[in-house]
Amino acid sequence: MDRQTKMADDATVSAQEPFEDPRLVSTYADLTPQRVPGFFDLHRMALILLSEQAPQDARVLVLGAGGGLELKTFASERPNWTFVGVDPSRQMLGLAAITLGPLLDRVHLVEGYIEDAPSGRFDSATCLLTFHFLNRAERLQVLRQLRDRLKPGAPLVVAHHACPAGADSEEWLARSVVFAAGSEADPAKAVASAKAMMERLSILSDEEEVELLRQAGFAKPALFYAGYTFRGWVAYA
Repeated sequence: MDRQTKMADDATVSAQEPFEDPRLVSTYADLTPQRVPGFFDLHRMALILLSEQAPQDARVLVLGAGGGLELKTFASERPNWTFVGVDPSRQMLGLAAITLGPLLDRVHLVEGYIEDAPSGRFDSATCLLTFHFLNRAERLQVLRQLRDRLKPGAPLVVAHHACPAGADSEEWLARSVVFAAGSEADPAKAVASAKAMMERLSILSDEEEVELLRQAGFAKPALFYAGYTFRGWVAYA
């Protein structure tokens, strides 16, 4: 099976939350950085945005924490911060625990969804590579619950599949597939993979993303990251 066909298969699996497929879990840490342009730089940029107003002992909520890759970056760089990582997949949380290793003592992992996160106010929050699995109404509900858990003015960083305003979502998604496939890229197969992913993911435009953040009560939403259809925003509670 070539990588582009596998990506289409992964889109099917990914729509079935929580992530319980052993194949996805076993390959997540290796394949995800290859598929997302500037994956680790995205984490570094997110950390800068989270840090701008954070106290020394910041408490950070990470929604969709399975795998633990962003948690590892954040915890490594900010030794006085503590974290709550929430994910619906027990297997992915198990992978996060392995990824974090000794850093796990500053991370509380919660199996569940946003409503299962502690209700206390956090200094910042992230939700990376998750929202494209949720439709518009589900995203709005999650965003509102995230805002309710943040201190006034605290930053939220989100990043996921989205599309430039006025552009063809399928065309842009095919470009992301080609990027992920690397030297094995076949543009024709990328189009087929993009079609399969479009059926299972919710791809909104930049304008729609910003409007959802505003509807949820966030202020000053701004795009800070873009790599084909992977795009990221920061906004403030």
